[in-house]
Amino acid sequence: MDTIWIVLIAVAALIIGVALGFFLARKYMMNYMKKNPPINEQMLRTLMMQMGQKPSQKKINQMMRAMNNQSGK
Repeated sequence: MDTIWIVLIAVAALIIGVALGFFLARKYMMNYMKKNPPINEQMLRTLMMQMGQKPSQKKINQMMRAMNNQSGK
C-alpha cells in the first residue's frame, strides 16, 4: 500500500514539474523575444550600410526571404 502512494506522488510531482517548467520556459522566451526582437528590414539595411554596401530593396527582400527560409527549416 505504501509503494502505491509513493508511485502516485512521484507521478503527480513529475506532471506538475513538467507543466511548471513549460510555463516558466514560455514566459522566459516571451520576455527574451520582447527585449531582443528578431532581425527586420531596417536592421538588415543598417547592417549592410555598416559593412559598406549600398542596400537595394531587391537585395533586402532577397536576404529576408533567405533568412525566413533558413529559420523555417
